[in-house]
Amino acid sequence: MPELFLKSVLVGLAIAAPVGPIGALCINRSLTRGFWAGVAGGLGTALADASYGAAAALGFAAFSAALATISTPLALFGGAFLIFLGWREMRKTGADPAVDTAGRGDLMRTIATTYALTIANPATILSFVAIFAGFGLADAGGGIAPAIVVFGVFAGSLLWWIFLSGLVAIIRHRLPKEFARWVARISGGILIGFGLVAVSTAFPH
Repeated sequence: MPELFLKSVLVGLAIAAPVGPIGALCINRSLTRGFWAGVAGGLGTALADASYGAAAALGFAAFSAALATISTPLALFGGAFLIFLGWREMRKTGADPAVDTAGRGDLMRTIATTYALTIANPATILSFVAIFAGFGLADAGGGIAPAIVVFGVFAGSLLWWIFLSGLVAIIRHRLPKEFARWVARISGGILIGFGLVAVSTAFPH
């Protein structure tokens, strides 16, 4: 069981670590709104990863088949969502990097938004299936094994976002306000780029 948990933690880390649209959002939120805003986004992502982990651990073959049937609407919805978030990020003027501006309601909205974005992001789905199978977790077995997989994936993903948010929160106090504005524009461009790619995958070539 410890080996299964360790593998699951590594899966969570492997899925969360690559810098993509979720990473761009986490960095931008940590920079402009503080550590807890970044962690809130990471928590939403970790919960989404755990949701996929639960579905896969309970039946990987059925999970993969279900994803295949809904891949097109997910690509359209997820891509459109990414483009919208990217457009919204690029319109921001930036915030004072020395002030935490995230309230409780804002944190809850961040968790919900990032959860929905991660669930609908086609790139996350594809990488999850590949990494999950690559670590030999396609057949987690019965008993408490599925619960161990889910908790491990959640823990690994959340650990990465806490680390990333903490790192950005430490350096943001040393950065000028203009830097936060440019990060918002760059992260918005990344989101729009990923969104356009996602939408394009929904149409046959």
